Amino acid sequence: MSLRRIVTGALGSAALVLTSLGAVTAHASPAAADPCGFYETSSDAYYNHCTSDGSRVVIQVRVAHAPDYERCVAPGRTWLGSADKIQGAHYVGRTC
Repeated sequence: MSLRRIVTGALGSAALVLTSLGAVTAHASPAAADPCGFYETSSDAYYNHCTSDGSRVVIQVRVAHAPDYERCVAPGRTWLGSADKIQGAHYVGRTC
């Protein structure tokens, strides 16, 4: 086997691996940025209603040192408040 074939094969394999890693990273980034359901950043709390049918749903928001409450949310990301005050949120099983 010639040195040229070995080098060409190695470069082709490396390019395939790097392309595959780039595809995984590109697909993982949007999901990691806005996961479905409740999530927090370092300062804020959000609920991301992931749907393709345009439905609005009722969530229950758990609040520290205050009464919990229900809220109707549209598709996409909804800001719930400060991460210090909001303890969680979940879908209650009905639309609004």
